[in-house]
Amino acid sequence: MNDEVSEDGGAGRAALPAAVRDALPLAAGAGLAVAVAGAVLAFADLPSPLRAPCTVVFMVLAPALAVALWLRGLEPLGRLVASTTAALALNLLVAQAMLALRLWSTRGGIAAVAGISVLLFLLTLLRRRGGRTTRRQAP
Repeated sequence: MNDEVSEDGGAGRAALPAAVRDALPLAAGAGLAVAVAGAVLAFADLPSPLRAPCTVVFMVLAPALAVALWLRGLEPLGRLVASTTAALALNLLVAQAMLALRLWSTRGGIAAVAGISVLLFLLTLLRRRGGRTTRRQAP
């Protein structure tokens, strides 16, 4: 049994090693750069062998990050699973709606997913700004 207590007070969860913790911002930045490159390559319709994989990274990463910010109170693994699942579901719903309306295009799908991701991100910011606060009663 692992009875260590991590920095956040949870029993049974070992803290991440310092090397992994220091590499997380670098990995996040690299993922963001690949996602932005995918969106730019798809919108500009540039012939590149990297266009399809980078666009897939964007289509999963953009909504997953927006949902992950919304679910900030969950455990990291649970937040990862929930946000990835929500991103895939969002992509499927956008594709299904665009196909049903006969409006499918690569640029349109990317724009729709990007717009919904930005909307989720802004809703997260609004929720935090007007967050739940308790009022102090005067004695």
